[in-house]
Amino acid sequence: MQLPNFKFEKRYWRKGLKTVVGADEVGRGALAGPLVAATVIFEQKSTINHAVQGQAFKRLVNRADSRVVINDSKKLSAKQRGKAEKWIKKNCLAWGIGVVSVSEINRLGMAKASKMVFRRAIVQCNLKLVLQGLTLQIQFLLIDAFYVPYTRGIKRKNQLAVVRGDEKSFSIAAASIIAKVYRDSLMWDMSKKHKNYKWDQNKGYGTREHQEAIQKYGITRLHRKMFVRKLLEQESERA
Repeated sequence: MQLPNFKFEKRYWRKGLKTVVGADEVGRGALAGPLVAATVIFEQKSTINHAVQGQAFKRLVNRADSRVVINDSKKLSAKQRGKAEKWIKKNCLAWGIGVVSVSEINRLGMAKASKMVFRRAIVQCNLKLVLQGLTLQIQFLLIDAFYVPYTRGIKRKNQLAVVRGDEKSFSIAAASIIAKVYRDSLMWDMSKKHKNYKWDQNKGYGTREHQEAIQKYGITRLHRKMFVRKLLEQESERA
């Protein structure tokens, strides 16, 4: 199995760009809960990029536990994501998280919300660089699938949309893991007050069980109204 590597990052490091950030989002297709994005920067001179996913990488991770894998978050178990998330935060230069609430998604629509969430993650990542006393700011953005317009300091020419980027770029895969772990935790907490919908299991996605709960109990303020409305219309047409 081919795992993500630093092929794309190295392309821009060679051009003299020191801060190449990987970005990915989680929750776009869910019926409930917020949209979350994360950004991650690894240093060019780090020994990590010379040991990605091989035996040297395993020794680098933890001599007592070499089972950390950096990959598309959807391909990892919850336990693997938890281990990987801790390792990423410990070994990256900086990381950031952006969140767009359900009320914002309902008001703005998913197209605008999906770009807003990346901008927020980028801002937080830049802030962490500042808090470390670094004069660096993000210079180039590697992002899964599409570009993010109107991003301060990162013009279109300084972005690369990588199709299935979370399977190819180490930085994008790392961002997908941080975003997934963070959003899953939010959905777990939300499920405590809304047990009927079992968000601790389905994370707000449109499983059959979740759909049946909506039909039986109605929607909450944490549901994306437009998404649910379309789902109910489709179900009505099939009936």
